[in-house]
Amino acid sequence: MPPPPQNSSASRRTASSNWACGLPSDAILPAGAEPLALYVHWPFCLAKCPYCDFNSHVRDIIPQARFAAALRRELAHEAARLNAQGGRRRLASIFFGGGTPSLMAPDTVAALIADARALFDAAPDLEITLEANPTSVEAQRLRAFRDAGVNRISLGIQSLDEAALRLLGREHSAVQAVAALDLARTLFDRISFDLIYARPGQSLADWRAELDRALSLVSDHLSLYQLTIEPGTRFEGLHRQGLLALPDEDDAARLYEETASVAARHGLLGYEVSNYARPGAESRHNLTYWRYGDYLGIGPGAHGRMTLDGNLHATRRHRAPEPWAERVERHGTGLMQDEILSPRDRAREMLLMGLRLTEGIDEARFARRTGLAMADALDPAILEAATEEGYLRRDATPDGTILRATSSGRLRLEALLAALVL
Repeated sequence: MPPPPQNSSASRRTASSNWACGLPSDAILPAGAEPLALYVHWPFCLAKCPYCDFNSHVRDIIPQARFAAALRRELAHEAARLNAQGGRRRLASIFFGGGTPSLMAPDTVAALIADARALFDAAPDLEITLEANPTSVEAQRLRAFRDAGVNRISLGIQSLDEAALRLLGREHSAVQAVAALDLARTLFDRISFDLIYARPGQSLADWRAELDRALSLVSDHLSLYQLTIEPGTRFEGLHRQGLLALPDEDDAARLYEETASVAARHGLLGYEVSNYARPGAESRHNLTYWRYGDYLGIGPGAHGRMTLDGNLHATRRHRAPEPWAERVERHGTGLMQDEILSPRDRAREMLLMGLRLTEGIDEARFARRTGLAMADALDPAILEAATEEGYLRRDATPDGTILRATSSGRLRLEALLAALVL
């Protein structure tokens, strides 16, 4: 899963941004208007993958009891803060991410789920996802996680090619990956797994064959990520030295287009830039991020976006595991940043997230959530040019207007957004 969005900043204001659809510029959807998502970050891994820039840490001994207690305490602290805004918040999803959350004791997962249900008004169909690696040790825990209350599993397979797994620094084999999927299918109705493509030397035919095999194994959801060079990773050092070469831009685009084509033949549709699902099987938790809903993130380095006192707060917790735990033990929370986002900040973030979705952004909801009309958040000349070039489109619906990036636009989304968003 992609991590919760980082805080962005923008300060440009226009005279016309003071009012949008009858709302004052600092008005947003009130707390409780939409369900809440809960993200729990477990920061520990068995090894650091060479491509990974997530907040993950390798420890010889994981202090399970200490971190279980700290997570439960921080959850209780933040729930009290949220629920003081007008009653118990509705909870739609829980996501255990990392790091490697399948290294958590199943009892810790069970306790956190029970706490969340007690502290919030949980939806009857509460989606509870846990990320796991398909090593034999972690696969043996899947039954215990199901018994703890997890009802959706996300397996970090990354490749079905043995040489690629070694390159990516994974701890499992392709045989273990298939065995973990077979076991997961007997335990969970909802399963997803991740693959990484656009790897060094990967041809279109190689990726097509690997993806066809993966799609013959998947049930309803697949996350397909293009390999990128992230700052501070081992791959960045190799790339800088000329020892690691990725496919060029044109080859990467062809791999992306082939990904969508093969997935569609198997009945999985791209609902977000990197995510494919059978209709109705989309990740509800991740949709909260992309739709710019409220989410609470607890644990080391976790980010959140929460409506408090009529404002949208960007929150961030201490990244380092032990200092985070110390802060929670002293203060009840590892919070390091709590910033009220301006209308311009909210508009920028919602555009950056929402245009990743095939469904696009409803302009009326955009105004309610940000306090700005969409026209005041976009460069009109760039919008017109992008529409004429077929990268964006505005579709009228019975309820209003939707702004969408086309498939061509999603291929160029990073550059498009950099020019489009004020």
